[in-house]
Amino acid sequence: MNKAARGNQAEITDGDFVYRLVSEKEEYEQGDQVQVYGELEYIGEEDEITIGHAASAFYFPMKELTRDYNISYAMNEPYITTKLKKGKPLREYYKIGGGYDSRDDKKFKDFIHSLKDGFPGGRYVVYGSADFVIDSMSQGASQSGSNGEEPKRYKIQAEIEFSVSEEKE
Repeated sequence: MNKAARGNQAEITDGDFVYRLVSEKEEYEQGDQVQVYGELEYIGEEDEITIGHAASAFYFPMKELTRDYNISYAMNEPYITTKLKKGKPLREYYKIGGGYDSRDDKKFKDFIHSLKDGFPGGRYVVYGSADFVIDSMSQGASQSGSNGEEPKRYKIQAEIEFSVSEEKE
């Protein structure tokens, strides 16, 4: 079994947090809804902790390996806080992303447009991450910035892979 080290799920622990990146299947049929999600679980000493992040703590940029296309994942960047209760994972599903600009070629633009109808056949890598800080107002933050230092920033990254079968004639 010498296939890439990426499976359809990954789990990374960083300090008091566990980040999971999961594709519910290794292979989807063309037209299936691709189900990919990120999960963040707090496993530290407190009963709960407040984290701060952009519109979401989760990012899901991808790359389609057959065509070598990057599928970006943009998001608004307000500062939002979320309470994590110890042992209760926060889960969020991937929503269709992707964008292009006027310099991109038509094949790439067509590919990005086609994503809303389901992923075209191919092999996809998800470069997922959870990107957040410990909110300075929460308890348990005393260790991370009450004396004017920057709050501890986490960027926990993992990669998974899934494929979509080509349409059968």
